[in-house]
Amino acid sequence: MALRLDGKQAAATIKADLAQRVEQLKSKGITPGLGTLLVGNDAGSVKYVAGKHRDCAEVGIASIAEELPAEASFDDIAEAIQRLNANPACTGFIVQLPLPKGIDENAAIDLIDPKKDADGMHPYNLGELVLHPRGELVTPLPCTPRGVVELLAMNGIDLNGKHVVVLGRGITIGRTIGLLISRKEINATVTLCHTGTKNVHEIMRSADVIVAAMGNAHFVKPEDVRPDAVLVDVGVSRVTDPETGKSRILGDVDPAAREVCAAYTPNPGGVGPMTRAMLLRNVVDIAERLA
Repeated sequence: MALRLDGKQAAATIKADLAQRVEQLKSKGITPGLGTLLVGNDAGSVKYVAGKHRDCAEVGIASIAEELPAEASFDDIAEAIQRLNANPACTGFIVQLPLPKGIDENAAIDLIDPKKDADGMHPYNLGELVLHPRGELVTPLPCTPRGVVELLAMNGIDLNGKHVVVLGRGITIGRTIGLLISRKEINATVTLCHTGTKNVHEIMRSADVIVAAMGNAHFVKPEDVRPDAVLVDVGVSRVTDPETGKSRILGDVDPAAREVCAAYTPNPGGVGPMTRAMLLRNVVDIAERLA
């Protein structure tokens, strides 16, 4: 039977450790604070930001919320980002995406102080990841790739020398996880596949680990998977049932593929909770470096 890599359980363990680290920081007069900038009332974004603040309360991190209406201008958003940059109570923060149509998201992210980049996605911090393929990194790491690595490690899955096939080239994980797991300390070999990859199914069959992040429901089939492979399902597709009209979230990995692999992450309940846990860890890491 394949090993189920439970992200909720792993995240709970990480949060318990973070709570102890936060208490130690508070004993030194330092209270880590996570800031969020939410623009508009997108239902998914509102729910996600609320979940982040609940996580903060769970481990003792302070919450700083900036909210703007959907009609906010870029200048309004820039001013809110500068407030968070300047706020000493805010250790690190995120700009919740997507931003309203017409707003340059990359330009907004560029305004974040790299030292307060809780998501680890500022161009400066991604550049540091590119420039330092070995040794200790003292800049925030991208949360989703870091969450994947932690989840695998906590389940005894060593990536050293393994062939990791990544499906999808999005910035959240597809383009960034290779930078992290090909570092000397992890030492994986990475193949990035995308819509231009002609022999993707053949490549998947050569993989020790498949990280599926395409947003293509059930793309990874049982015939694509080796019996000893690990399946990491990051993709999200919202599919509507034509009979009921109700929608549900599906991952990139066909559930039938779980029957033939060595280990897999559920979706939901796998990488998602780990991403949120890594956001908290980035904030605590930043606070500890400041201390």
